[in-house]
Amino acid sequence: MVASTTSRIPDLLEKHQSKLLTSWVQQQLASGSLTGQIKEDELKEHSEKFLREFVAGLKSGHTDDIVGAGWSPVRELLGEVSHSRALQGFTPSETATFIFSLKEPLFTLLREEIKGNAQALGDEIWTATKLIDKLGLYTAEVYQQSRDDIIRRQAQELLELSTPVVELWHKILALPLIGTLDSERTQTVMENLLNHIVKSGAEIAIIDITGVPTVDTLVAQHLIKTVSAARLMGADCIISGIRPQIAQTIVHLGLQLDVVSKATMADAFALALKRTGQVVNRAAAKPA
Repeated sequence: MVASTTSRIPDLLEKHQSKLLTSWVQQQLASGSLTGQIKEDELKEHSEKFLREFVAGLKSGHTDDIVGAGWSPVRELLGEVSHSRALQGFTPSETATFIFSLKEPLFTLLREEIKGNAQALGDEIWTATKLIDKLGLYTAEVYQQSRDDIIRRQAQELLELSTPVVELWHKILALPLIGTLDSERTQTVMENLLNHIVKSGAEIAIIDITGVPTVDTLVAQHLIKTVSAARLMGADCIISGIRPQIAQTIVHLGLQLDVVSKATMADAFALALKRTGQVVNRAAAKPA
């Protein structure tokens, strides 16, 4: 449907843009869902810019195809709004309401301006309905993509934070593991450990599994991969935190870790000091 020849919506929007903008902003504020989340000036700025690009999109050629080049500025604006609101903690419904709330004031304007011609009014309302629905769905899709990106980034950050490498002493590193080891996390563990080995020139890496709930065949394989990777970088590994239950499980499964293990981090640290030829002495007490 060619907007410039069959639809009066672009001309009506240009003629009554200020009135429609005021009504639309009031409609959004009246919903109450934006209270405390976005400033009125920012909301008005987004709404005003959208109406300008909306009119330009209508004049570009088609009202039933928002993927064309003429609607590119509208899509970019909706992408910015959706991403911004995803970061601000808006829900999908609140974000999509930015577009869907335009229906009521726009339909009111059409009824006021197209009187006495039910057929023409119905056609214009149907044209506006289809277009706003498509833009609303597009906004929801972009919002979901933004949320997915945020969740993936946060998950990666949490993954990195959950696998810290600590320099305990000169040439001695510690890698405390908490939670279940899976393939993705093992890759992050190896990357962090190897990077720290290169930076510090460490000779011993203590992998503490006190916080790992269970050790099965898969977890053991991940540990072996990490130990092997560290050895290739010139660092030996010591596994600490082997609890009685885990020791029994390893025996029952017939697993061969092929690495020195200790019950506690303290025992592993003492062994690491011995292997690196370092000694920690207690300071002499000062006379009273």
